[in-house]
Amino acid sequence: MAATEGAGLGQPCWVSLLTADLKASQEFYAAVLGWTFRAGSFGEGFSVAISEGKPVAGLSDAASSLGVAVSWTSYFAVDDADMVAARVRERGGTVAVGPLAVGRGRVVLAADPMGAVFGFWEGENLPGWRIGSGSAPAWLELRTRDAFAAAMFYGEIFDWAMDRPGRCEVRYEDDAVTVRAGGRTVASLRGGAVEADPDPRIRPRWHVYFCVDDVEKAVEAALAEGGAVVAEPSRSRVGREATLRDPEGGLFTVTQRAG
Repeated sequence: MAATEGAGLGQPCWVSLLTADLKASQEFYAAVLGWTFRAGSFGEGFSVAISEGKPVAGLSDAASSLGVAVSWTSYFAVDDADMVAARVRERGGTVAVGPLAVGRGRVVLAADPMGAVFGFWEGENLPGWRIGSGSAPAWLELRTRDAFAAAMFYGEIFDWAMDRPGRCEVRYEDDAVTVRAGGRTVASLRGGAVEADPDPRIRPRWHVYFCVDDVEKAVEAALAEGGAVVAEPSRSRVGREATLRDPEGGLFTVTQRAG
């Protein structure tokens, strides 16, 4: 986790890979995304990925100890982890871990009613870290069965669409529920028959997009490092992209950097 002046309450404030082999994950993402790494502030087993000199994401070898699948997890900023955890339970979600004191804040790992795992963080966030800006991920997308039901759940626990300064706005556009903050799109929620996917590892989830200079080169590097291609390079509504799986099963999408 990282430390908040970057993201307002209810907004995405960090992404982190829960992995079972930190060293192997660092080698894979260094080759595919060009990241370097430094030790995290939460002790052994944590590291921070650096892109263009700035923190971009976290990596932790806690997947095995927490008993969860290797995955990228999206975190959201809150001011009261206990209150939000109670809201999660009241609305049919599950609190798996926490609130747990970590560094100068508290973290919670939870799942929404459809099973998508997410986290939230009470404490200082990383100044300047904003989705779609600088070194931060380009995009977050909830892939779920019922986008409107999901929007109601997250809207209620994170106070989206509340008439308060800095809160996220929610709207329907481009066949998805779009979450905006400060005039920027920070996430989208898309529905569909996730359970019908032939790959049993595909389930409702928060999916992370990272920018690269060349999608094809990223795909080649992923294959060379033992990863797999889930969706071949193609042009989407936001640009050229490809979805990849790292050797441990972590899913993510690379998208062509604008310009």
